[in-house]
Amino acid sequence: MKRNKKNRHQIFNMKQRSLVTHANPKSPIAEQFRTIRTNIDFASPDIDVQTIMVTSTGPSEGKSTTAANLAAVIAQQGKRVLIVDADLRKPTSHYTFMLGNRNGMTNVLTRQSTLEEEVEQTHIDNLYALTSGPVPPNPSELLGSKAMTDLMQVFKQQFDVIVFDTPPVMAVTDAQVVANLCDGTILVVRSEQTDREEAVRSKDLLNKSGANLLGVVLNDQPRSKKDSYYYYYGQS
Repeated sequence: MKRNKKNRHQIFNMKQRSLVTHANPKSPIAEQFRTIRTNIDFASPDIDVQTIMVTSTGPSEGKSTTAANLAAVIAQQGKRVLIVDADLRKPTSHYTFMLGNRNGMTNVLTRQSTLEEEVEQTHIDNLYALTSGPVPPNPSELLGSKAMTDLMQVFKQQFDVIVFDTPPVMAVTDAQVVANLCDGTILVVRSEQTDREEAVRSKDLLNKSGANLLGVVLNDQPRSKKDSYYYYYGQS
């Protein structure tokens, strides 16, 4: 397992995304992520939710930031957590955690390298990351392959919780493929951006794929002048 050594990769134009749950754990937004964490525990009392997929209706709705912060607050409980960038088309987790992305999940799925070689420890205790790796020509096929099914079992053996960041539901079929492999799914929508009909259609597509939809995160909902944004988690 790699130890977050930046000199293993050449990293250009690096932009760190917001990890408010780590940078400002006492903030109202961080508390909302802890609420999401708690609600997940109660959402499926009869199921051990070990694998969680985070997706959105469309682009720029906050699913990657939500996935990263959710993984961080779960890791803060002392659990061994892996965040997997399963958005093989427009990956971003390497920016969030300041990692390289020359190799990653696609290399593991095509057996060019092993999981132990590609998983990296992040700057957050108990939180590990598997970046996407090179963008493949066939993302949906890779995510739906036997290699992916086998890798899911390895994930479960090595980590307490695995959080998957996947592409938007309405854009491609990747999220539906991964949802069928996960114990639970969270759908992220953005206030004043997400179309209501598309959100309902996204929910229907996830349900048809066999997803266990745990709930919906409403992102960027104005609350007050003093508290600009908050996150709301609601049972679907």
